[in-house]
Amino acid sequence: MKRSLNLQRLQNETFDICIIGGGASGTGCALDAALRGLKVALIEKQDFASETSSKSTKLIHGGVRYLEQAFKNFDFAQLKQVRHGLEERQIVLQNAPHLARPLPLLTPVFSWWEGLYFSIGLRMYDFFAKGDALPKSRWLSKKETLLRMPSLDAKKLHSAVLYFDGQLDDARYCLALAHAADEAGVAIVNYTELLDFERDNAGKLTTAVVKPLESDSSFGIKAKIFVNCTGAFADFVRLKANPTLSHRIRPSKGVHVVLPYEVLKSNDAMLIPKTSDGRVVFAIPFEGQLLLGTTDTDYKNLEAEPILEDQEVDFLLDTLAPYLAKRPDKSQVKAGFGGLRPLLAAGDSKSTKKLVRDHEVEHDEHSNLVSLLGGKWTTYRYMAKDTIDKTCELLRLERPCQTANHVLVGGEDYAFEDWKTIQMVYRLAKDISKHLIRKYGSRAHKVARLTQENIRWSQRLVEKYPFIQAEVIYQVREEMALTIRDVLARRMRLEIMDWEAAQEAIQVVADLMAQELGWTPAQKESQVADYYQQIAFFVNTAVK
Repeated sequence: MKRSLNLQRLQNETFDICIIGGGASGTGCALDAALRGLKVALIEKQDFASETSSKSTKLIHGGVRYLEQAFKNFDFAQLKQVRHGLEERQIVLQNAPHLARPLPLLTPVFSWWEGLYFSIGLRMYDFFAKGDALPKSRWLSKKETLLRMPSLDAKKLHSAVLYFDGQLDDARYCLALAHAADEAGVAIVNYTELLDFERDNAGKLTTAVVKPLESDSSFGIKAKIFVNCTGAFADFVRLKANPTLSHRIRPSKGVHVVLPYEVLKSNDAMLIPKTSDGRVVFAIPFEGQLLLGTTDTDYKNLEAEPILEDQEVDFLLDTLAPYLAKRPDKSQVKAGFGGLRPLLAAGDSKSTKKLVRDHEVEHDEHSNLVSLLGGKWTTYRYMAKDTIDKTCELLRLERPCQTANHVLVGGEDYAFEDWKTIQMVYRLAKDISKHLIRKYGSRAHKVARLTQENIRWSQRLVEKYPFIQAEVIYQVREEMALTIRDVLARRMRLEIMDWEAAQEAIQVVADLMAQELGWTPAQKESQVADYYQQIAFFVNTAVK
């Protein structure tokens, strides 16, 4: 991914489609359109997956809660959501096997009746997922449950129901989509902000006026049609295209806490089926830690990044505590993050948890803007298909979607056992070799090969984690990383795993990036100071 070359293309070429937004939906749309033979541009104001798409619960699922609501409330819209989610779940797993994998989940129960209720519900979940490769649900005895998850409170526990969904590294999955789109011919760039639109005499959009982060001047991207994939910020683009439109998005904030793996002591995840605010909460093993979330509250200040706050930490720990033999302590919190869901506004509903996580493709006839509104990670490909179907209709083209079986960057000829080859050829530690294969797939050899260019790049960034210096070099050269946070938050995930370790890595990452990007000493110092301050703010807000 060569950002400078793509910026030149944006200034000098005319495109069929210009996509605004570089999250899962935007990169998904870009890849879909390119595979149909369209000439595509994509701009992202910040980094790929910098908002919602890097801050999910990391699950690929149909939605157990949606299924329950569908039958309780005779709500067939929820049922459609479950069906689409389960259909797409298998595609997400198969198209990036290095970044997505099956995940066993336990639902602990405290009575025979509860066990029966959840067992029947999850059997129905299996029914809607018929035909996929994931194992079916089953009711476990108390003994079986404790063998799988020994941290549970044995005195209260009756049994548990086991079922399967999928898990993904959301930010790197989005990056794989962006990388695949780039290789399919998309002129894709991050850190390029939409300032305004230009129109023809009929009011139809002809040009997006944009400004790259590093430039003091703007330029125009010419396209036949513009597609808005900005998630929780979709109304900003819609109203810029047509100020008479009404707001459609109701952002909802969800937060996650990261705890040590030892809190749950299990490679299985846990579904907590009922909370004080009427949601479900998941406790999920992720990157050697335990990810706990999420919440669901209205969020109105879109100018400020949603972050984990002290009272939200208390809520999540209080939700988990009744299930465990030993209550988790606030001092164990290692990291955390907040994110936004781009929920579609629904009448006078006062509760965001009642809003359907469905999507809608809107076409504004006045400006000709197409907007993809709502949705969730699991159905990103289906959402993109609907959006590009509509776009092709407007362009009067008949070109079918090609993404269902399109393997993403790193998934080609992927074999996890190749970590042994990397270990042997490049003399890297076992945990490092496994990490490289899991995150870069079949491209892991390109990362490892950098250690032969400079032996120091084989060194770890932080002693207790498998990240190495060569990854920073690769991420700058091949994955458009421009800031320290691009590396530590999204391409390596250290920020969301361990705030202390992320702070430890800042200076080394800054030195490597300065070398590759040609930062001046002042630029490097500014990057380091800003990120130290950001991490300190996260820590102080979450754990008071």
